Amino acid sequence: MHRECNHGRMSNPHLNQGHPCFSTSGHGRTGRIHLAVAPECNISCNYCVRKFDCANESRPGVTSKVINPDEGIETVRKAKSSPIGSKLTVVGIAGPGEPLANEETFQTLRNVKQNFPDMIFCLSTNGLLLPEKLPELMEIGVSHVTITINTLDEQLGAKIYSYVRWGGKTMIGPDAARVLIDHQLTGLEMASKAGMTVKVNTVVIPGINEHLLYSLALEVKKRGAHIHNLLPLIPQAKFAHKMAPPKELIKNYRSILGSILPQMSHCQQCRADAIGVL
Repeated sequence: MHRECNHGRMSNPHLNQGHPCFSTSGHGRTGRIHLAVAPECNISCNYCVRKFDCANESRPGVTSKVINPDEGIETVRKAKSSPIGSKLTVVGIAGPGEPLANEETFQTLRNVKQNFPDMIFCLSTNGLLLPEKLPELMEIGVSHVTITINTLDEQLGAKIYSYVRWGGKTMIGPDAARVLIDHQLTGLEMASKAGMTVKVNTVVIPGINEHLLYSLALEVKKRGAHIHNLLPLIPQAKFAHKMAPPKELIKNYRSILGSILPQMSHCQQCRADAIGVL
C-alpha cells in the first residue's frame, strides 16, 4: 500500500459507493462504461490531442468513433449482457470533448437512466459550465463528477490553455484562465454541497504547475473535493517537447498530498470509450 493510502479522509463514505475511479480500495471488483458522445470542447488544453480510429491507443480522450445517444444505450445493453456485465456498475461520459458542452451528454444519460436506473452516473468536465449545468445533472441523477483543475494561478493557466470559449467570446491569456479557474472552484463547491462525490484531476506539468500542487490540493479540499488524482503529463500537442514526470516523482507527490486528500493511485488515464473493470 502506498503511503498516501494512510492519509486524508479515507473513511469518507463518498469513496465507497461502487465507483472504481472514486475508490481507494474497491478497484478491481467494479467497472465502468464510457460513452463517447461528446465531441465538442469549449477550451483548448496545450497537452490535449483528440484522435479517432485509434483502437490501440489508451490515452485519455481517444476514441474509435463518436457515437450518438441511441448508439450509447445500445452500447450499454451489449456491455451489460457480456460476461462481465454484472461488474459494470457505472456509466460515464468523459469526452472526447467536454461533456457539458454537448447536449448529447444529457440525452444519453437520460436514456440510460430510463433503461438502467440502478447504474451509477458520472462525468468528467473541465468545469467551465459546471455551475450552470449542475441543476440538470442533479435532476438526471449524476452522483459522481470529476473536474480537471491544473492550476489556481491565471498566469500559469495562460501557459496551459490556449483559449477559453465563454459567453460567446473566445478568450486568451490570464483573463481566460481566470474565468475558467473561478468556474471550476465555484462548480466544485456547488457540486460538493449538493451531495455529489467530487474527484479533482490535476495534470502534473514539469516546469509549470508542479511547484503549486500543495496549495491547489489545500484549496480543492476546502471547496469540498473528496479525492485527488495526479496525472503525469503525456508529452504531446504543444507540450510534445516536455518530458513526462518520472513515476517516482508522481509517487512522491501523491505521498505528500495524501496528507491533505486521499490520492487515486490506480488511474489508467482511460480512453473516452473505455469499457471494463478498473
